[in-house]
Amino acid sequence: MTKQGSAMRRAVAVCACMILAVPGGAVPVQAEEDYPDRAIRLVIPFGPGGATDVLFRRVADWLETSLDTPIDPVNVSGDAAIRGASDVKEATPDGYTLLGSHQTLSLSYLYGKADFSYEAFAPVALLMRTINIPATRADHPVDAADGIAPYVAKHGDNVRFGMIEGSTDHFFWLHFFEEAGIDQDQVALVGYPDTASQIAALMTGEIDFSMLNLPSGGELFASGTLTPLGVADTQRLPTLPSVPTLQEQGIDMVNTTDRGLFAPLGTPIERRDVLVSALLQVLDDDMHRQRLEREFGTRIHVQSSGDYSRVLDEQFRRLEELAKAIDFD
Repeated sequence: MTKQGSAMRRAVAVCACMILAVPGGAVPVQAEEDYPDRAIRLVIPFGPGGATDVLFRRVADWLETSLDTPIDPVNVSGDAAIRGASDVKEATPDGYTLLGSHQTLSLSYLYGKADFSYEAFAPVALLMRTINIPATRADHPVDAADGIAPYVAKHGDNVRFGMIEGSTDHFFWLHFFEEAGIDQDQVALVGYPDTASQIAALMTGEIDFSMLNLPSGGELFASGTLTPLGVADTQRLPTLPSVPTLQEQGIDMVNTTDRGLFAPLGTPIERRDVLVSALLQVLDDDMHRQRLEREFGTRIHVQSSGDYSRVLDEQFRRLEELAKAIDFD
């Protein structure tokens, strides 16, 4: 370990001790100064090259530098991200196996694909939120999100929305229909195995609309092949300055893919807090923030273990309400 890395480790340990101090004069819990003393395995429950894979590999590089400890990202894909999640759920709760995931932990459970949800894990931290973007092909008559509802009213169930069943884009459209005043029975939701197949279907006219984001659609937006119809956030994206938010278009909707780190249930809070302290150091960097926002339409939004638990609870309640619109049979 380098002298610089040792100093960083001590700083992280001191910061963790401060976080763990008990009010009222009690002796603070001491951070484990020898953690981590070997490589940490970061399981990404999706295949290589997707937004989740790219973003967590970027975070792994930054965290590795901060901790001066190897962070080994590993893709364990399959079964709608359940395979990778199960791998971590069953791992030893010692802080050396982590899961990088998002709403899929709740969605897979609500959709009946998994018999466990986010509650089967110890949350480490919410890290970032990727802004979702409804999109269509360049020659489609709808050129803004507020034109979707009138188009549906005119064309009925001939209007087709692409999605991956039980995934973030499926629930995005349920949320959108609710806020835009569209009856789900008026339209056709068409299932695809992945985002790439949706994009192919969108470009050939097989479907009318798909939910994308900058990682999946940025280059196609820039080339003019696809049209971003709105930004599902409270402010516009720097990379798409001329694209209004959904709220600007009268659709009161914020919808993001929220990526965070999880550990096996029972992982000591002391070790999770060491990770949080290191993450705060690297993610509070303006260069990192600007790069993520411009390249990936992703905003850093760190919430530590306890706050992240509350975010997950609130998120689950909202997704559970939307799930009522799905016929699981």
